[in-house]
Amino acid sequence: MADETKRNIPLLPLRGLLVYPTMVLHLDVGREKSVQALEQAMMNDHMIFLATQKDISIDEPDEDEIFTFGTYTKIKQMLKLPNGTIRVLVEGLQRARILEYHDLDEYTSVKIERIDEETEKDVEDEALMRTLLDHFDQYIKISKKISAETFAAVTDIEEPGRMADIVASHLPLKLKDKQEVLETIDVKARLNKVIDLIHNEKEVLEIEKKIGQRVKRSMERTQKEYYLREQMKAIQKELGDKEGKTGEVQKLTEKIEQAGMPDNVKETALKELNRYEKIPSSSAESSVIRNYIEWLISLPWNDATEDRLDLKLASEILDEEHHGLEKVKERVLEYLAVQKLTRSLKGPILCLAGPPGVGKTSLAKSIAKSLGRKFVRISLGGVRDESEIRGHRRTYVGAMPGRIIQGMKKAGKNNPVFLLDEIDKMASDFRGDPASAMLEVLDPEQNHTFSDHYIEETFDLSKVLFIATANNLATIPGPLRDRMEIITIAGYTEVEKVEIVKDHLLPKQLKEHGLKKSNLQIREQ
Repeated sequence: MADETKRNIPLLPLRGLLVYPTMVLHLDVGREKSVQALEQAMMNDHMIFLATQKDISIDEPDEDEIFTFGTYTKIKQMLKLPNGTIRVLVEGLQRARILEYHDLDEYTSVKIERIDEETEKDVEDEALMRTLLDHFDQYIKISKKISAETFAAVTDIEEPGRMADIVASHLPLKLKDKQEVLETIDVKARLNKVIDLIHNEKEVLEIEKKIGQRVKRSMERTQKEYYLREQMKAIQKELGDKEGKTGEVQKLTEKIEQAGMPDNVKETALKELNRYEKIPSSSAESSVIRNYIEWLISLPWNDATEDRLDLKLASEILDEEHHGLEKVKERVLEYLAVQKLTRSLKGPILCLAGPPGVGKTSLAKSIAKSLGRKFVRISLGGVRDESEIRGHRRTYVGAMPGRIIQGMKKAGKNNPVFLLDEIDKMASDFRGDPASAMLEVLDPEQNHTFSDHYIEETFDLSKVLFIATANNLATIPGPLRDRMEIITIAGYTEVEKVEIVKDHLLPKQLKEHGLKKSNLQIREQ
């Protein structure tokens, strides 16, 4: 029921704060217009209207930025502080709404309508008050931020509307929700609204409590692990092991981070390292895991040699170290020329076929030298076990990677010149066919995902320049022979042999025996 008395009164806009009727609290006022409004109120009857502004960031709010509903308030005390602000003690008296808004130069004045509330309560009001008190009691027990004295004071309140206001003032509600409580004139509706709000706050607190307990358990577990690790370090120090397994694991972690592994390989390495850390050093599995991690670290996953794409220099090196063999030299220079144009050509698979002693192996070394790449050689003569190529599974005692992965580790780069010597001498028996494993190694469409049984992670061999040597092409399986580009070195003519002796073999033998050219004479016939 509205009070017919309407009057003009100074306005004090509040930022982030709301005052309910019957509330008494201190306010600090610093804005010039607000100070003038206080002084004007003090000169009259100490009455002022408090209304909350919608946006706290605005220094000088206008009519649209202030809520219409506020509190008709009496100034109890005013004190000027040394920093220029004013501390004022106010008491909320009655709900009111703004009817007219007058923005004066010095302060803002509003015409308000005060709103009376029904103070008599019925049975429904009593039931709602008891429900509200019950929820408030439960909320206090969960939050533990409100004292028992506050609850006792709220229990003594007889007016239903006042109880709703006081309870709402003690809840950490959003400003919008507090304003809605202030604007709810009907007492029953206000009690129901505050009950809903406090019920929601209780649920939020219970969820916060569960989260807090979960975080606490996690913290306790982490602290326990830290404590145990520190104990382990102390025990290892007493036993004379200064670093122990913890220091070793830390070093391995650093190496894994620096190895340049693909993400999936890095994830596997860290997972195995976690297992290694938990297994006792005396366990046989501990050394197996350690060896596996070291193999992953030592492989050149992304470390490549930059090709020396100088065709003239490559031609000079090949001519200097080998006489004849024009077809082979031409093929190598073709590869270099295309690589210089595209910088993305996959390594060719060359097979140098010819009788022993024609310089197949030394030619492969010269190709590596001309490219500026690392050179790796493995002998396949007499290899009968597929595991020699693909490696053994880690479940076997003494398991090791295959010869391909071992060669890549030895090279230290992922694009070496890789010599597969005597590829025609491979055989097969009950342990598998190594030639079938070589099919994947020498297939340009497959070898970028070569899988070794020991490593288990795919390794990219597409950048490797494979060179195979063979004495007899007939003993190489057809599918494997089709993977390679065959270059036949049939032998040398008598004239070429003489030139090779003069330019290559003789200077080499003189050097090895510590002789000079003047110490030896050879007659030509």
